[in-house]
Order: sequence, then C-alpha cells, then structure tokens
Amino acid sequence: MTDPRPATGLRALLRSDLQDEKPYGATQLTVRAALNTNENSYPVPPEVVSDMLAELTTVLPTLNRYPDREFTDLRGALAAYLSRSGTEIGPDQVWAGNGSNEVLLHLLQSFGGPGRRAIGFTPSYSMHAIIATTTGTQWTHGRRSQDPARLFTLDPESVGAQVADIDPHLVFICSPNNPTGTAVGLDVIEAAYFAAPHAVVVVDEAYAEFARRGTPTALSLLAGRERLVVTRTLSKAFALAGGRLGYLAADPELIDLLRLVRMPYHLSAPSQAVARAALRHADTMLSTVDVVKDQRDRIVVELTEMGYRPVPSDANFVLFGGLADSARTWQALLDQDVLVRDVGIPHYLRVTAGTPQETSAFLDALAALGDDHRLSDRKAR
Repeated sequence: MTDPRPATGLRALLRSDLQDEKPYGATQLTVRAALNTNENSYPVPPEVVSDMLAELTTVLPTLNRYPDREFTDLRGALAAYLSRSGTEIGPDQVWAGNGSNEVLLHLLQSFGGPGRRAIGFTPSYSMHAIIATTTGTQWTHGRRSQDPARLFTLDPESVGAQVADIDPHLVFICSPNNPTGTAVGLDVIEAAYFAAPHAVVVVDEAYAEFARRGTPTALSLLAGRERLVVTRTLSKAFALAGGRLGYLAADPELIDLLRLVRMPYHLSAPSQAVARAALRHADTMLSTVDVVKDQRDRIVVELTEMGYRPVPSDANFVLFGGLADSARTWQALLDQDVLVRDVGIPHYLRVTAGTPQETSAFLDALAALGDDHRLSDRKAR
C-alpha cells in the first residue's frame, strides 16, 4: 500500500518513482539450517581453494594496475564452459559482471530506460522488476497459468499474446523460474522472440545446472537470433555466491553495445582470478549438483506425503503450498532454527535444497507442526 504521507527530508529529494519502494534483501540470520537464499550449502573444495590462492598470489602484487578491462582469459574460460552444453559459444559472445544482477543491470541500462517497456511473468525473480524500476523502465507483470494442473507454467500462446500486447523493449523469462522452480520449453522462448520484433529477450538460466535430465537450454537458440540473451551465474551450482560472478551469452554485436554502460574496469583482478580457478575445476565444483538434486526431489516426495503441495522443481529449491498462513509457518520453522523464504505468494513458502542434514532438519521441523498449519481441502479448492 502506498504511504499517503508526503516524503520529507532526504527522501523528498529521491526520484518520485522510488519514494515508495523498499530495498531488496533476504533475511540473514545464524541458524542451523539457512535454506532461504538458494545458496549451495557445500563449501568450495580444498583443492580449488588452493588453486584460487595460487592465482591470487600472482595477482595481488599487481593491484597497483587496473585489471584487464575486457577480462579476456575469463571470457574464454566461460565460453569453453558454456560450449559443454553442445552449443559452440565463442569468447566474443560472452559478457560478465559482479553477479548476474550486474549483467541484468547492463541490459536494462542499454535497452531499457525512460519511455521504454519491459515484461516478465509473475511470480518470478523479483530483481528483474526492481532493476527495471531503478533504470526508469516501465515494468509489466505478465501472467502465469493458474490452472492447478499447470500451475505457474507458461505456454507459447499466452506468452506470445501478452508480449505482443505491450510491444516491449525487453522480455524476461526465467528458466528454471525463481521462485517456482518451473522450467519452460524452447517454444515459449521462440514465441516471445517472434512476438517482440523490437525487443531483447532475456532468458535467465541462473539455475540451469540443476534442471532435470532433458530440460533444454536457450543457448541452443542463440544462433541467428541477435536479440536473444542467456544469463547465467557461478553463485548457485558453482557454490560461489560470495565470489559475485555472473555472465551472459549473446550475439557479439549485442555484447559490444554493453560496453557503453559498464563502469571502467568493473571486474576486479581478484574476482577474475577466483572465477578462472573455479572454471578450471568445473567438474569438481559441480560435483555436488546431483546430491542437491536428490535432496530437492526428496523434499517434493516427503512434502507431498505430509499433505502439502510442492511444485515440481528444476532448480535447487522447492516452492510448496497448502499452508493456512505462510507467515505463521515461516515463524514456526524459524523458532526451530530453520530459515526458509516467504516469497510473498499467499499459502506458499520456498525452501532451498541443502545438505541431507539440513533437509532433514527442515522436514522434521515442518512435520512437528500441527495440522492447523495446513489448508483444509475445502479451503484449498
């Protein structure tokens, strides 16, 4: 609800479209099971840490000089990693920033702004709309299916019609989607691309490595589609959330346009060094992905048995419904030292798939709650 009181003090000097906004932020607490921000619960392996330290030992004496502005070696390493998907990606197709949020910011600074429109499909990653707002881009909340049999999914016909209706400058599609965990077919992305002939179509694949077998990646659509962008991150599957390294793949000409908005030397030499070392050990860094996927699937099975309604997930988290009061259940879990995420969807909470021990802590804590935490079948309908 908009505060009817006029802004005063410094807030009165703030841009009018930001005066009623709140900053993004997830709860940060020390608990036995922190399962609210989709981090990888496993630490960086010792052999990778050793290689990172060796890289930093080489880099630190040179910090009197600016880093490689074009992060050339890192772009090559990222391109080689993406090419493992089966689609050949060249270094000139890769861009990176301090987390995927920065590359999203670069896209909105380049192709959004005052008088321009963007659309995403709610519920989805909240930073898409937030970054759009901070760049003065008009944001439209597109719709996802509310059909219980296809809840939170997207189909090409609906996406195409919604996109064509507003004629946007940017389209955001998250696959697997955060917070629902649902992935989309390539036909949905193609429909958006066709329906928005003047828009950059951004496919956010932050959780792609956790997708179930057979889930397609939009990387395979890049060839011949100069307005298509696929964003990724090292924060999730690579267990490098603290390293702040996100990246994207796109047409080389689009990459070149992003240089117009990036800050000079935006990727520090230590950031580049740590990311290069992580990518050299990609198989080791990704070795926990299957373990996390097992815990995710375990959560879906056990929540179903408890009478809750989890959404099938292709990510490292599970959105689950059937809650009488999501805020009350969130607090009841926190009282047992288990932290999950209230994403603002009535009757739903989101939980990260952690270690087996963390998953057990969550499931045991939820099982200990009374039946009054679940919606009755009558109310659910």
